[in-house]
Amino acid sequence: MTRRLPRAATTTAPATLPPAGLAGLDPSFSRLVDAVETATGQTRVWHVLDNASRLAELGATPVGTILCVHGNPTWSYLWRGLVSAATEAAEAGGEAWRVIAVDQLEMGFSERTGSIRTLATRVNDLGDLTRALDLAGPVVTLGHDWGGVVSLGWAVDHPALLSRVMLLNTAIHQPEEYPIPAPLRLALGRSVLGAATVTTPGFLETTLALAHPRLSAEVKRGYRAPYRGASRRGGIGGFVADIPVDSAHESAPELDRIAEGVRHLGVPALLLWGPADPIFSDRYLNDLIERMPQADVHRFEGAGHLIAEDVDYPAAVLAWLADSTSPETPSRDGFVERATRPSRRLWATLDELAESQETALVEMAPPTGAAPRVVSWSLLSRRVRQIASGLDRIGVQRGDRVSLLVPPGADLTAVLYACLRIGAIVVVADAGLGLRGLTRAVRGAWPDHVIGALPGLTAARALGWPGQRISTTRLRSPVARALGVSLCVADLALLGDDELLPPPPEPSDTAAVLFTSGSTGPAKGVVYTHAQLEAVRDALSAQYGISVGTGLVAGFAPFALLGPALGARSVTPDMKVTSPRTLTAAAVADAADAVRASVVFLSPAAVANVVATAASLTPRHRAALEAVTTFLSAGAPVSERLLTEAAAIMPNATAHTPYGMTEGLLMTDISLDEVRAASGEGGDPGGVCVGRPTATTRVRISALDDSGAATGELTDEAGVTGEIVVSAPHVEHGYDRLWITDIASRRGATGGERWHRTGDVGHLDSQGRLWVEGRLPHVIVAASGVVTPVGVEQAIESHGGVGRVAVVGVGPRGTQQVVAVVETSPPSRRVSLATPELAAEVRAAAPLPLAAILVVPRLPTDVRHNSKIDRSRLAVWAGGILSGARMTRP
Repeated sequence: MTRRLPRAATTTAPATLPPAGLAGLDPSFSRLVDAVETATGQTRVWHVLDNASRLAELGATPVGTILCVHGNPTWSYLWRGLVSAATEAAEAGGEAWRVIAVDQLEMGFSERTGSIRTLATRVNDLGDLTRALDLAGPVVTLGHDWGGVVSLGWAVDHPALLSRVMLLNTAIHQPEEYPIPAPLRLALGRSVLGAATVTTPGFLETTLALAHPRLSAEVKRGYRAPYRGASRRGGIGGFVADIPVDSAHESAPELDRIAEGVRHLGVPALLLWGPADPIFSDRYLNDLIERMPQADVHRFEGAGHLIAEDVDYPAAVLAWLADSTSPETPSRDGFVERATRPSRRLWATLDELAESQETALVEMAPPTGAAPRVVSWSLLSRRVRQIASGLDRIGVQRGDRVSLLVPPGADLTAVLYACLRIGAIVVVADAGLGLRGLTRAVRGAWPDHVIGALPGLTAARALGWPGQRISTTRLRSPVARALGVSLCVADLALLGDDELLPPPPEPSDTAAVLFTSGSTGPAKGVVYTHAQLEAVRDALSAQYGISVGTGLVAGFAPFALLGPALGARSVTPDMKVTSPRTLTAAAVADAADAVRASVVFLSPAAVANVVATAASLTPRHRAALEAVTTFLSAGAPVSERLLTEAAAIMPNATAHTPYGMTEGLLMTDISLDEVRAASGEGGDPGGVCVGRPTATTRVRISALDDSGAATGELTDEAGVTGEIVVSAPHVEHGYDRLWITDIASRRGATGGERWHRTGDVGHLDSQGRLWVEGRLPHVIVAASGVVTPVGVEQAIESHGGVGRVAVVGVGPRGTQQVVAVVETSPPSRRVSLATPELAAEVRAAAPLPLAAILVVPRLPTDVRHNSKIDRSRLAVWAGGILSGARMTRP
C-alpha cells in the first residue's frame, strides 16, 4: 500500500488539541490520551472527545459509555453533537452517558505515526486505547463509514464489555457479484489515489459535498481543521488504500472475520441510515440486517452519507438508549388474549372451497383486454398452491421479502396468497405513488424477489430496484434477458404442480409490508403479522357481515385482496388504479352485476365521479345496484351530501363511512342515518363524525397543548380535542425500518397493549362518537389559540359558490395567520385572490377571522385516494403567494 501513496503519507507528527473556535465543538471535551501499542510496545498519543470530567462535576454516575469511531475522512468532530447532547441530558437530570469520541491514529488530531495502518491494526489500536482508558462495561459502540467496521471489530473482540452496537452508514461485506461503490473505485485508481487523497484535499472535499443540505462554511472549516496540508492527510490515503477490493487484499481476512463475528454478537443494535448515500446504499443496510436481525432500523429519507450532519441523530441515539422496550421489546401484537385464541389462517377458505366451482373473483379488465375473466374457487385454490410450491422450489423461504408489482386482479390475488402460505413477506406499494415514490418504497423495503407485470419489471430494471425478477406473463427471451427476468408465474405453477408445500408460517410471523399513500410525507411501510391480518379479516366480517357467498365490489385494491380470506366473491371495477376519480357509475354497476354484489366499497374520490356519471346508468345497471345492501366509503372524510347522493344510486343499501388508515383498516364506523343524526344535533365544536369504535377497538385522545402538540395523557373524556389514539387486535405491528416513527406512534402506551397514534386530531362526544378535525401536522397555532382545520373548512363549504376548501396557517407558529384556499363552483381557470364579493361571503361563513382567501382551480391531493388535501404543501405555497411570489398553481 505504501508504494501507491506519496511520501507525505508517512510523515510523523505529534498529537495536538484542536484549535479553539471550531463550530459546535466545546474545547473542554478535548483531551490527549497515551496508549501503549501492543504490537510495538510504543506509546501512541490519541486525541479524544470525552465528557467524563463534565459528568464528574455534575456528580452524575454514568450508566455506560458510548464509544464513537469516525470513518474516512472525518474525525471526532463528527460526534460533537452527541457529546454535547448526552452532557445536556445529564445536566437536565436524565440518564448520564459517558461519550468517548476518538480520533483514530493518523487521523484528526491524533498522532501521525508515519505508518499505513491496516484494518486489523486499527481494531487493535482501538483495543489498546480502551485498555489505556481502563474502560469498563457496559459499552455501546457507535461507528460511521469505516469507523463502523472498526467499532464492530472492537465489539467482536470485547463481548464481556459490550452492551449494544449502533451504526450510521457503513458496510462490513462486499458481495462478489457487485462492484465496490463507484466513488471508491475512482479513488483507488493508481493514478488517482495519492493525488485525490493526500496531495490534494479532493477526497475530503468530495465527502463534505455529500451533506443534505449543504454544510455551512463554519462546519466545513471544522472538518478541514486537522487535514491542512498533504503531511496531515496520509491517514486519508491509507484508509482508502486499505479497502479490500478482493479476497487477496491483506485486510480481507480481517473484514471477513468481523462480518462473521457480527452474526454472533447477540446484543441489541440500532442502524440509522441515510438512503441517499452514493457509497453505502441500502444493499449494505440489508446485509447488516441479515447479520443482525434483532436490529432496530431507521431510514431517514433524504439523508445521505454524512447522516450525522443531515439529521438529528443524537436525539435518536439517546431515545433508543432510554427506550424501555430496548433491549427487551414487549409484544406488539395488540391484545394479549389474541395469542390464546385459535388462528383461522388467511388461506383457510381457499382450502375449504378447493373443490367448489362457484365464482371466487372476477377480473373486469384482464391484461389480455378480452371479456371479464371469471375464476372459480377451485381454480384459485389450485393456482395458489401450485405457485406457493413453485416459489418454495426456487428457494423463496419463510421471511423472504417479495415485492408485488402487479395490477389488481387474479394474478395479484394468486401470487399474494401463495406468498402468505409459504411465509414469504409480501411488499405492496401502490402504483399511485408514481415512479419516484415506488422507487423509494421498493428500495426501502429491499425485497429479495420481485414479481411483476411488464410495466413494473421495466421500472425495476431501469431504476435499479433490488430482487430476483419474476414476470406474471411469459416474455419473449430478448425482453426477459433485458429485464433480468428469470422465470414467469406459469413456470412456478409447473414447478409446483405436485402442490407440495412447506409447513405454514406462525401467526406471529410477519406477513406483509403495506405502504401508506404518501399523503403526509414519504410513503411508510406498515408491518402486519399473520395474526393481525387475520384480525383485519375478522373485524370486517363481524362489522359488515361479509362471509362466504357475499358479493363484494372493491373499488380500493387492498380491500379486494381480502376477498378470498373472507370467502367473498370479489371484483375490482374497470378503473385506472392510479386515479380513483376516473371510476364511473356504469363500471361499478357492471362489477356489481358480475358478482351479484351485496357490498360495495369505494374511495371518496371514486364516489364523487360515480355520482357525477350516474345519469349514464341503464335499467340493467340500476337493477344491479338495487341489489346492494351495504355501501362503504373510506380513506378520507366523506361529506353527508356525497353519501346521500351515492345512496340514491344504491337505494336499498345502508351507507357507511368507516374510519381507518393503512395502520388500522377499521377503527370506527358510522351509517348515513347516524351522520344525519349527529349533524342535526348542533352544539358540537366541528369536524367529521366517524362514529363509534368497532367491537374490538378502543379510542382515546391525547390532548393538544397551547403549542398544538399532543402531550396529554390518554383519555376518553368527551369534548377533549387532541391526537386520536387507537388500539385493536388488527392495529399494525409497527413501521418497517422506521424505528423513530414507530416509537413516536406508540408514545404514552402502557402495559402490553398495542396503541397507535394516528396523527389525526379530533374529539369524542358525550355519546362516545369520534369526530375527526384534521391532521396533527395541519393544526394551526394562531395568536388567538389552536385551530383545527376541518370544522372551519366545513363552515366555509356550506357557502353555495365554494367547492372544496383547505384552511392553512401562514407565518411563525404561535402567531400564524389563517388562510383559506378554495375551489370555486364552477372551477376557476387560474390562481387568484378571491373577488371582493366571494371574500366577503367566505369570511361571513367562517367561524374565525381569515387573513386571506386564495382561489385555485384544484387543490393538491394524494394519489391513492385523490381526496386527501396536502395542507402542508399548501401552507408553504400560500406563504409564498402572500409574500409576493408569482400566482402559480400549488
